Amino acid sequence: MPTDRTVLARQLESGIAELDLSLPVGAVDQLLDYLQLLQKWNQAYNLTAVRDPAEMVTRHLLDSLAVAPFLDGNRFADVGTGAGLPGIPLAIALPHKQFTLADSNGKKIRFVTQAIAELKLGNASALQQRVEAWQPVPLFDGVLSRAFTSLAEMAERCDQLLAPDGRFYALKGTYPVDELSALPKRYIVDACHALQVPGEEGSRHLLVLSRAESGRAQP
Repeated sequence: MPTDRTVLARQLESGIAELDLSLPVGAVDQLLDYLQLLQKWNQAYNLTAVRDPAEMVTRHLLDSLAVAPFLDGNRFADVGTGAGLPGIPLAIALPHKQFTLADSNGKKIRFVTQAIAELKLGNASALQQRVEAWQPVPLFDGVLSRAFTSLAEMAERCDQLLAPDGRFYALKGTYPVDELSALPKRYIVDACHALQVPGEEGSRHLLVLSRAESGRAQP
């Protein structure tokens, strides 16, 4: 890794402390191992436009980990996972939760499959699949997306993945006013969390959506 691993470890540990997260023993090493794999594969597979390792710590690792405190449930689908984000960092941080990382892009899923194997993540699996054709059994407690599509499209295309009381977790940049106005009335916004990602100057938000209960009004 071009940037010294010790320097990256300090940056990552500082960011984890700022996020007030308590990660399992060995998680920082696993996260840095994932970053090293991503750097290596990125040279041939072009998995991410971010090339600088320190920037990867901020924009990939810490940005993903910022979601961890808000996940309710045990089984999660990461749709449009790309290079395994946010699913792999979350699987490392939350070893008692299960994550299925799905993407239609074969080369990205090959990387994710290899990363899961090399990191020995027993709580994560990879799947090459178009989400609208996916019929999982059992259904998921939560569906995650990071730069996948609009809120309305996410809800429509992934509705069949979600358990009756499950939630969508959408990572966004600026507060998505237009996307929220286009959201079908059968979905409601349970919460909007303004995320403070250490080292990230841009705006970040986590939108939590669920299906509207009978007679429950759209906020």
